[in-house]
Amino acid sequence: MVLRSFSKGRGSAATARGDTGEEQPLKAPNRTSLQPLVSDFSSRYTDLKVRLHQQLLDVINLSALEKMGADDIRREVGSTIVDLLKTDLQTPLNLEQQNRIVSEVLDELTGLGPIEPLVKDKTTSDILVNTHGTVYVERNGKLELTEVRFKDDRHLMRIIDKIVSSVGRRVDESTPMMDARLKDGSRVNVIVPPLAVDGPILSIRKFATIRPSVEALIEIGSMTPEIAELLEAIIQAGLNILISGGTGSGKTTLLNAISRFIPDTERIITIEDAAELQLQQPHVVRLETRPPNLEGKGEIAQRDLVRNSLRMRPDRIVVGECRGSEAFDMLQAMNTGHDGSMTTIHANSCRDALSRLEQMVAMAGFDIPLRSMRAQIASALDVVIQLERMSDGRRYLVRLEEITGMEGDIITMQPIFEFKRTGLDEKGNVLGHFRATGLRPKFMELLESRGIHLPVEIFSPDRVVN
Repeated sequence: MVLRSFSKGRGSAATARGDTGEEQPLKAPNRTSLQPLVSDFSSRYTDLKVRLHQQLLDVINLSALEKMGADDIRREVGSTIVDLLKTDLQTPLNLEQQNRIVSEVLDELTGLGPIEPLVKDKTTSDILVNTHGTVYVERNGKLELTEVRFKDDRHLMRIIDKIVSSVGRRVDESTPMMDARLKDGSRVNVIVPPLAVDGPILSIRKFATIRPSVEALIEIGSMTPEIAELLEAIIQAGLNILISGGTGSGKTTLLNAISRFIPDTERIITIEDAAELQLQQPHVVRLETRPPNLEGKGEIAQRDLVRNSLRMRPDRIVVGECRGSEAFDMLQAMNTGHDGSMTTIHANSCRDALSRLEQMVAMAGFDIPLRSMRAQIASALDVVIQLERMSDGRRYLVRLEEITGMEGDIITMQPIFEFKRTGLDEKGNVLGHFRATGLRPKFMELLESRGIHLPVEIFSPDRVVN
């Protein structure tokens, strides 16, 4: 039997044939585990599916299931789910609810197992599996412990193998670390024993299905209309932008949002480790790096793609995240006619972002004097934007600075806008406001020469926006 025997008869001991071929007693489903969820079916629907899936794992043969076709799985497993619902739920479900939950539990079984509902849940941005018994999610910038669990490490490894094999990779003791991508574009990182001491670890950074917009960022308070207006002018004028911030601060989200200001007439080439950008122009060429194969050969790094992109007649080059020696080639591109290019970098401040960029240029292996290197950076970049994720989970554009040139060996910068934090309310939410510093950007003359006019009032330090 592919499916383990399922019996509702009283007084009869139900048995199941496990992977070893021996008859094993069936675990009696916990009749009370699903009852509290029925009264609030719609609000706790995800929890209901997860718990039902856990019960289903106790009455099916997982190894035999992998050899079945999709139609056979839906027919045989579907009937078992219906029996579980009838047995375990004291409060009856209507036919529509029953059909819906059967369909979605089957999706879990043939998809990513217990975490399939979390992948489909639009409120989650990250799914973090810390061994088979502990699963966290991030919602609205905050981590939450879920009730989701895998049956054991073997079950978790089965799901991991399904993910990595879909992109032609494998993970085992010889290759215990792996990056992969789901069908929807979500990024996946896997690390297994012996590197992971307590068991397999799975991390999923979900791909945003909804294109981010500047209006949405304004609505949630990440920036003000004045800042958005300035960013639109900066991009249309072809100034080069460096977006800085910590992990999860919203760098890619902002890059996606402001990219809509790029004119549709320009040819854009994007370069990423894992394709996440969702540029909205019609003429976009997307490039993605390639990791080495099992023999350690065949790697295509970001630097290779940046250099190759210069032969593809780009108007703008967008590097998803600058993290290594490709910084040197990117700066060269910005200094040789590819104005309006953009990239992101991990750093805690605008000044720190420039220091990290110096270190990355040094990784290229060229013996460049420090002053010359900084002069290249000051010439290539025009604007640095700093993002931060606050303690309440919300993300803010906390600083927008202009690079004004060099004084001696130091790159000079001046702040244009900043977010001033004032405290916390009784619920722990961050309080603060955006303000202009009162400094008029030096690039205003360039904007005006290109027919872009901004009201001088937006730079007034007396205008505070809450």
